[in-house]
Amino acid sequence: MSRRRYTYSYSPSPRRERRVRQKTSARRGWLLLLAVFALVGAVPVRQLVAGDDGSAAARSNCWTQVACSAERVESKSEDSAGPASGTDGQRQKEPPPAISAAAVSVLEEPCGAVVHSFNAHAHLPPASLTKIVTALVADERVDLAQTVQVTVDGAALSAATDATVMGLEPGQTLGMVDLLYGLLLPSGNDAALQIAQQVAGNVKAFADVMNARVAEAGLKDTHFVNPHGLDAPNHYTSAYDIAVLGNLLLQKPDLAFIVGTRSYQPSWNGPRVDNLNQLLGQYPGAIGVKTGYTLTAGHTIVAAAERDGRRYIVSVLGSGDVFADATKLLDWAFASAPSSCHAAGTTQVAAR
Repeated sequence: MSRRRYTYSYSPSPRRERRVRQKTSARRGWLLLLAVFALVGAVPVRQLVAGDDGSAAARSNCWTQVACSAERVESKSEDSAGPASGTDGQRQKEPPPAISAAAVSVLEEPCGAVVHSFNAHAHLPPASLTKIVTALVADERVDLAQTVQVTVDGAALSAATDATVMGLEPGQTLGMVDLLYGLLLPSGNDAALQIAQQVAGNVKAFADVMNARVAEAGLKDTHFVNPHGLDAPNHYTSAYDIAVLGNLLLQKPDLAFIVGTRSYQPSWNGPRVDNLNQLLGQYPGAIGVKTGYTLTAGHTIVAAAERDGRRYIVSVLGSGDVFADATKLLDWAFASAPSSCHAAGTTQVAAR
């Protein structure tokens, strides 16, 4: 019986060899594909390690290249706006709002800087914003504790001019303070005439004093011919001038208190007088100042508000919706306007 020979070498059959070669090629293909993915994935990893265009928080949360890209886009968007000037680096600069007014001026206190304006020096009718200067002159020229013998008939004036009045009757005795409340809250034209007579003797002389006060403030785009603001030739102001004059009123403690009052009972048997400024009690931080209206002037206002140590004075002339316009401008100023006063580091007020 012959012995079977055994060989210790391995020679696979051609069919098996083909299968092995196919498996080997497949393995090499998968390895090559994995190497490509590893190489591609290394790019964003290197970018992240280098700190490319993203915050530390964004880099630590980049699970995919898309997520990292989204984080970087947000970061660039925030940085592109840039910080506002001065100490308000957190506030984003936004364009002023669109409003209906013919002219606008926005001032910041305490430096009196103009942070926004539109047609700010155009000569326009002020309507009852005139009474801001009437009150200023009275405060500076006479003792507010004095009593006044009333000669103006409010009912007759209203019937003749269709103007707002506080309701004066000849023969009454009222304090000058009562007249100022009647002037500034219900916008009484009868109070304006009575104040003019008490301070200067007549309307013409009082208007001259008003114009002298405006010139003293360094303002050149205002001229008055009466103390109440009813439309008249050569009776005009500008958005910038009246904003400055409103700011001057707020520097008078008695007047500032009056324009911030919503309702007042004069020392008479008549009714209380109410403030026509609807921003008081409704707009956060509102402190005054005065509203106005005539057919020619349209709606007008000088509005002021203060928050967090900042104060803005907004003047709006020829408005179709005066409270909406003033609100938009104040909102914009507090939210977006750079602080010119803080940047300048000054307390000097313009045009004084």
